[in-house]
Amino acid sequence: MPVSYNDIVGQYTGRLANLSDSIFGVAMTLLILEIRLPADYIETERQLWNALLALGPRFLVYFMSFLTLGLFWNAQQVQLSRFARGDRHLTWIHIAFIATVAVTPYSTALLENFIHLRIALAVFWLNLLMLGLMLYASWRYASVKGLLRDDVSLETKSAIERRIVLAQALYAAGFACCVISTRLSIVAIALVQFALALAPTIWWFKRRTLFGHRNHHRSC
Repeated sequence: MPVSYNDIVGQYTGRLANLSDSIFGVAMTLLILEIRLPADYIETERQLWNALLALGPRFLVYFMSFLTLGLFWNAQQVQLSRFARGDRHLTWIHIAFIATVAVTPYSTALLENFIHLRIALAVFWLNLLMLGLMLYASWRYASVKGLLRDDVSLETKSAIERRIVLAQALYAAGFACCVISTRLSIVAIALVQFALALAPTIWWFKRRTLFGHRNHHRSC
């Protein structure tokens, strides 16, 4: 029986992980490049101090974006480590995910330069949304097509899906705060990032995980 190229391409996910690591590393490095001091007029200690203080909002956006990439890098590794194999469609889903990662330095720079404008914040939030949608599409596709390892339990499948949906709901809630103030919205999203990064130590996130786990057993 003849074998189609499409049947054999993209089966090895290790190369995909290597590519992702490279893109994430470059994107994380580029985030800091937009934060610059106007060195042409700084001559005294006080002027330098005031200039650094003025960069405070930019550094907040930087840390928020760095956490964003760290969280999504970790989320992608969780998925890749549970794939038994890939195929061409799963590979292209992750290439689309990587393309969205590469956009993050641009959306971050836009927000840093126009921190008071809702459109700049909307572009950054859409970046977050696309990252989440690509990961969700990847996990659902791999689950439906039987590309997961045999030892991946239903609890694990549900936990990964819940994590993506919960994170995106919290990002949307943080973005909604821009109705009041874009700076309030940025702080809210940053707090969501910290909460997601520190989730294992936060009681509410533990309770959500345990609650979902118990519900699964009750439904079985």
